[in-house]
Amino acid sequence: MAATPAAALNRPHWSDGLLAWRDRLTSSPGFRRWAQAFAPTRWVARRRAAALFDLVAGFVYSQVLLACVQLRLFDLLLAQGPQSLPALALQLQLPLAATERLVLAAVSLRLLERRPQGRFGLGPLGAPMAGNAGLAALVAHHAALYRDLADPLALLRHAGPVASAANPAANAAADPDLGPAAPGHLASFWPYAGSDLPQALTGQQVGPYTSLMAASQPLVAEQVLQAYALRRHRCLLDVGGGDGGFACAAARHAPGLRVMVFDLPGVVAGAARRFEQAGLSGRCTAHGGDFLCDELPPGADLITLLRVVHDHDDDRVLRLLRAVRSALAPGGRLLLAEPLADTPGAQAMGHAYFGFYLLAMGRGQPRTEARLRHLLAQAGFARVQRLGTALPLQASALLAEAGLVN
Repeated sequence: MAATPAAALNRPHWSDGLLAWRDRLTSSPGFRRWAQAFAPTRWVARRRAAALFDLVAGFVYSQVLLACVQLRLFDLLLAQGPQSLPALALQLQLPLAATERLVLAAVSLRLLERRPQGRFGLGPLGAPMAGNAGLAALVAHHAALYRDLADPLALLRHAGPVASAANPAANAAADPDLGPAAPGHLASFWPYAGSDLPQALTGQQVGPYTSLMAASQPLVAEQVLQAYALRRHRCLLDVGGGDGGFACAAARHAPGLRVMVFDLPGVVAGAARRFEQAGLSGRCTAHGGDFLCDELPPGADLITLLRVVHDHDDDRVLRLLRAVRSALAPGGRLLLAEPLADTPGAQAMGHAYFGFYLLAMGRGQPRTEARLRHLLAQAGFARVQRLGTALPLQASALLAEAGLVN
C-alpha cells in the first residue's frame, strides 16, 4: 500500500469550519453552564461529565477490582453467600474501616451489592468474576501494564518503528535523543516479542505467559466453538496454540477430529503433558518451531489462529498467513479469532486498550476487519466471512478459504 503524502492528509475539508465552530462552542464555559441548566440538554451534559470523570478515575476503578481479586472476595461470597462487614473484615484480614471502604467502592462499581440485614453479596459485574480463574488471572496480570503506563509519554517516545494502521508504510521513529528503552514490565512478561530467536526460549522463560494464556484460553475457546462447527473437518492445526488448551477443547467438541498444536518448543512441551493427562494423546500431537521461519506441519484441512495475529506487525502477519496458506490444500480453511478494532459497542477496546497494551508489550497492533481481510487476500485466501460470536469484545472470528496457489 503506497504512502499517502503528508500534504494530502493535511488538505482542508469542507466540514472543518463547522466542526471547529462546534469545538469552540462546547469548550466554552458559558455554553457548558447553559447546557447544564437548560432542561432539554441537561441530561447530555451530565452524561458527558460522568463519562469524562470515568476516564479520569478509571485507574482507581481498576485497582478496586484488583484488590477484590487479590483478596478472592468474589469467590468468598460465591461460596459463603452474603456477609456482614465485620465477617468480611475477619476473613479478609483487613481492618474494619478498610473493609468498609473497599466494599462500598465495589458496590459503587456494581461489583458488589447491598443485601438485607446490612450484608453484602455479589453484584452484576462481580458475579461473572466468581470462580473464573481466567478473568482473575487477566486482572492480576494487568499490574505489569499499569506500571509501564505510569509514564505514558515515556512509553510513546521510546516506541520503536511501528507501521501505522492508517498508513502502514509510514513508520513512527523513536526519539533519537532518548536512546533505546530497556524492556518494560509487559515486554519482559512476553519475551518472544523482543527476541530474535524465540525458538531458543526455555520453558522457564515462557512459563509465566503460557500459564496466563492457558488460564484465559477458555474465554476465547468458548466463543470459537459456539461460532463454528469443527465436526466438518478431519484434522485441525492450532498455530500458536500454547500448551494445548484449545486443542483439548476442540478434540472434546469434535470426537472424530485429529488435532495438532504448533508453538515454540519451550511452550509445546506443556501441550504434550496436557494431552497425556487428558487421555487425548491418540488424537492430539504437539510440534515445536517458530511459525515465522519454520514450515508448519502438513495435513490439516483447518488451521486456527487464536489471539495470535494482533501480536505482530503487518510484515510478520503476512509471512504467517502465507505459511498457513502453504500448509493448507486448496479449499482448506483458516479460522482466525481475536478482538477487532472498531468492534461496535466496544470501540475503546481496540485502539485504546489493545493499542497501548501492544505498545507496552513491544510488538503488534490492533486491526479492523477490513485490514485483516486485506492481509488475507494478499496471502492467497478467498471467500472471507465474518462468523457471529456471542461476545465480540472477547473475540471476533473470520473464516477464510485457501485459494489456488499462483
